[in-house]
Amino acid sequence: MRIRHSFLLLFAVAMVFLSQNIVAWGAPITFNTALPVAKDEFLIRQQFILGQSGKDFTAAERDVSTQSVVSILAYGINSDLALFAALPYVNKTLKLTMNSARLTRSTRGFGDMTFFGRYTIYKNNFKGGNFRIAPFAGIKMPTGNSRNRDSFGQLPASLQPGSGSWDPLGGIVMTYQTLSMQVDTQISYKANMTANGFEAGDVSRMDSSLQYRLWPKSLSGGVPGFLYGVLEMNLIHQGKNKINAVKDLNSGGTRLFLVPGIQYVTRRWIAEISVQLPIIQDMNGTGLENDYIARTGFRFNF
Repeated sequence: MRIRHSFLLLFAVAMVFLSQNIVAWGAPITFNTALPVAKDEFLIRQQFILGQSGKDFTAAERDVSTQSVVSILAYGINSDLALFAALPYVNKTLKLTMNSARLTRSTRGFGDMTFFGRYTIYKNNFKGGNFRIAPFAGIKMPTGNSRNRDSFGQLPASLQPGSGSWDPLGGIVMTYQTLSMQVDTQISYKANMTANGFEAGDVSRMDSSLQYRLWPKSLSGGVPGFLYGVLEMNLIHQGKNKINAVKDLNSGGTRLFLVPGIQYVTRRWIAEISVQLPIIQDMNGTGLENDYIARTGFRFNF
């Protein structure tokens, strides 16, 4: 097991349109919340994600960078039920050494769309806050190309924009909210299916997020917005991939990320930023570790 510590900051802009009669709240950055989407309202969320994995101790000296723009649309059926659709646009680049030559392989395009519904099964509204529990379930659909090629032949599955498979997913998210802070916890599982002779390992994860209001310390009229400090943790386990039904012993593993972030929240928009820093990475075989994953984005309600 390898343990590493690193530090990184990143800045960005984001939006969310909230009711004029409520306090502006923070929200998790790396996963969803149990807070409702108002009936007959749409919510648009845009995330910009930069990932880097470049410390490879094999002779291939692999270096992988990804840039993604993820567009998310949510619709409130009622105060308990909301529907979500997410579509990424990805740009992936792999650099590696083969036969003493440094090669670059890359691809870009729309990835697989994820569609899911979230339903609140428990809610307790109290003075100055609330507590909610909401399970969710959905499916990742093969909308992205999974057979892209370059001058060296067909690209590896990990470099393709899409997987080619229909992958069910589900989980549960809990949110506890007061005037000064919010805590969110999520447990989820995604079962990856086989396509084109390749099956990615199933993914199980546990996420938690604390958003704490740093400024202003007390609520009063005339405040233009609220500054929240965000601290999240992501525990992610992925099983081994299979190629033609044979397990790849150099794939999958367990990772723990610490995610510091900042949100500036008003009644009309949020500016947020975070970076996922790997604290523990227990990868199988020669599986490539993450260096960091930086995120920024915006949300808008209409």
